[in-house]
Amino acid sequence: MQQAIRIGYLNHFLDNRVMESHFDDVNKNWENSHRGIICSTELNKKNDVCIEVVNPQEFPRGIEGVWSPEHLFVAAASGCLMTTFLAIAEKYTLDFISFSCKAKGKLESSDGKLMISEIFLYPEVVIHKQAHRNKAIRILKKAEDACLINHAISSEIITQANIQVYTILIENE
Repeated sequence: MQQAIRIGYLNHFLDNRVMESHFDDVNKNWENSHRGIICSTELNKKNDVCIEVVNPQEFPRGIEGVWSPEHLFVAAASGCLMTTFLAIAEKYTLDFISFSCKAKGKLESSDGKLMISEIFLYPEVVIHKQAHRNKAIRILKKAEDACLINHAISSEIITQANIQVYTILIENE
């Protein structure tokens, strides 16, 4: 029941529409050595976008400077927070200057298995007015609670938000 409430909660903020079930298609093909290419038939129809994926540099035969599945996993949590925040901020007409989010995933061994046990999200929202700080905090919290990726993973998500206020000063001549 809790999952249905969460999904209903997100739908409430996204134009009150009910989202039907759908699938996201991803294909992974081994290229050579320890490299592979991830593509999506849906994305490739318009953009022909694929991502090279390798073992992280910390692993045997890992490759530096290329996306790993671990990077993509952490990016999914961060990206979900951002897109959910943007949808809810639009719904509640939050006037903000920018949104950014640094993210870190903690890879460790648990019961003899490697896992990303924690994902640390550091979102920063820049707003124009101090009076909108509490609204920005509430919207960010709603986004954190409604993020569907966070509901789908067992990693602990730890969010430390930073709300910055950059007021616009207009000088009198």
